[in-house]
Amino acid sequence: MASLVDPITGAKLPADAIQRILFVAPKVFVYAIPPITSTKGFNAASWTADPKSQIFTARIRILETAIPNPAAPSGENISIHVLLESPADGALFAGCPYTHQTSIEQALDSSRFFAVRVVGDGGMKATLGIGFEERSDAFDFSVSLQDARRSLGLENPGGAAPGQRPGKATPAKAAEAEKKDFSLKEGETITVNLGGRGRRHAAAPKVQTDEQALFSIKPPPPPSGAPSGAMPFLPPPPSAKQVKAKQAAQPSAQDLGFDDGEFGEFQ
Repeated sequence: MASLVDPITGAKLPADAIQRILFVAPKVFVYAIPPITSTKGFNAASWTADPKSQIFTARIRILETAIPNPAAPSGENISIHVLLESPADGALFAGCPYTHQTSIEQALDSSRFFAVRVVGDGGMKATLGIGFEERSDAFDFSVSLQDARRSLGLENPGGAAPGQRPGKATPAKAAEAEKKDFSLKEGETITVNLGGRGRRHAAAPKVQTDEQALFSIKPPPPPSGAPSGAMPFLPPPPSAKQVKAKQAAQPSAQDLGFDDGEFGEFQ
């Protein structure tokens, strides 16, 4: 069995190292791109405007290397490289150590083009442009880069440190989790307070209807000088003798000059 080697330097890796391919596409166009002139990002339109800017057609791979390391928090060291290789014999053309999200940036004006910071022979560094013929390949490439960032901890999922796979807690965090034990011990109980149960509530203000207001009219206050709390004084009704005397004192129609007799004017 052939020993594994570092994809950039070619140095032999330990016998217990593991490598796996996260993505591969048989054809990608490589461009010599001008230096970036804006902090916003790269525009692929300037790469493809001049046919001479395309310098190579390569096979592209994303390779993950895991080397066991008991001293590491996750028990292994992880590295990921994006490799541009010759489609004929697999010879390395340029490689990109994927150590930061800015190592590979998508173009602002196209989802099929990316700017890749590569390392060549002798450690020389440069920024190359790559372009996929199919959008599906470019989409799969982006998804694989997202998985690579999770493996490296660049997106810090769940508090994972860079180079540590998500889901593996560090010894310090594991010890902290053990200290926080919220389980009920023997003899312990939980008291639940149901809000409002068993409490006395203030009586709601009584709303008086129109009908109640009609029959609850208070009598007028007593005249001045009357004892407090006494009912107002009402005079007694007149007697029959007083009524007859009052009627007799009133003049009749004849006395006033009117004739209501049988042959009167208004018969």
